[in-house]
Amino acid sequence: MTRSFIPPKRILMGPGPSDVNPLILEAMARPTIGHLDPQFIRMMEELKELLQYAFQTSNRLTMPVSAPGSAGMETCFANLVEPEDEVIVCQNGVFGGRMKENVIRCGGTPIMVETDWGRAVDIDAVEDALKATPNAKFVAFVHAETSTGAQSDARALTALAHEHDCLAIVDAVTSLGGSPLLVDEWGIDAIYSGSQKCLSCTPGLSPVSFNERALEKVRNRPTPVQSWFLDLNLVMAYWNSEDGARSYHHTAPVNALYALHEALLLLKQEGLENSWKRHMDNHLMLRAGLETMGIDFIVPEEERLPQLNAIAIPEGIEDVAVRTHLLNEYNLEIGAGLGPLAGKIWRIGQMGYASNPENILFCIDALGNVLNEFGYNTPVDKALEAARAVQAAL
Repeated sequence: MTRSFIPPKRILMGPGPSDVNPLILEAMARPTIGHLDPQFIRMMEELKELLQYAFQTSNRLTMPVSAPGSAGMETCFANLVEPEDEVIVCQNGVFGGRMKENVIRCGGTPIMVETDWGRAVDIDAVEDALKATPNAKFVAFVHAETSTGAQSDARALTALAHEHDCLAIVDAVTSLGGSPLLVDEWGIDAIYSGSQKCLSCTPGLSPVSFNERALEKVRNRPTPVQSWFLDLNLVMAYWNSEDGARSYHHTAPVNALYALHEALLLLKQEGLENSWKRHMDNHLMLRAGLETMGIDFIVPEEERLPQLNAIAIPEGIEDVAVRTHLLNEYNLEIGAGLGPLAGKIWRIGQMGYASNPENILFCIDALGNVLNEFGYNTPVDKALEAARAVQAAL
């Protein structure tokens, strides 16, 4: 007999989703009201303002797409890229490759700038590509590459795009709320993120923001946007209006938007700078513990994401066996490598609500114990001491 599904209680320290704050889960359980109800519309306006704070932007079109981060990506590309447009696409991991696929499906031509996985995007190589492609209209890159734990210089890449009269399209799925991200100050034209990473919300929503330069391109394109659902010319009538009225576009995920509102409210109460610092502080604890255990990071320190830590699997240790043991015996989830890094790295996320000293110490202890069970001799107690020493010094 099929019964109600009761999930196990896990500690989510993989690449996402992250642990959800109980206050956010509580918000989801509030009564559902209509998506055109005046009270819901009032909440939508607050939600937009909270997202503007998170992105550090005054962009009027700042809103959550009613679908996961991949739909936020497609919203940016489908609305901006037209057939035969040349787009400089930076790839230093899996998600740069997804940008390429979006360009192709929009009928554009991706001009690829490849950087080694585990490194930040090579700015000099991007400049060379722009010089060689004078008709390029966009530069697309991932700010925080979830597949490798590498963080690229979004400010410099955006400035370079503008020097060559290109718009910058930025993936901030893993960076929003966890790393410094200043949309207006850096001049980012179009950006997308996800609700399930450093915002500590449930999966299923994709915050996006477009500046006026990007929206001018959307409004004046001679060809229709290939996606009806993601066409901003239609969606804007639901999320933006001069007189406060809303035109029906789709039935918004009402309770999921309650959750995002609560998540962003919690972020604002903590303060962006405090959230950035918390993620970095906990990364430094984790780094001290892992390095004491003899585990190496694959990303150079100056290019490393604090909230997504890509570490090399010790020689002789089997990837799946360790992750399975952690999940089954410790209820701890860490992530596997993707693409060419599959079987070679683990990805340890400490994002949003999961980014706290207790989880860091638990992860070090659990991983160290499991590694010792599998024959990798590592000093777990010393690793915990190293992490606690960092915590005491912060």
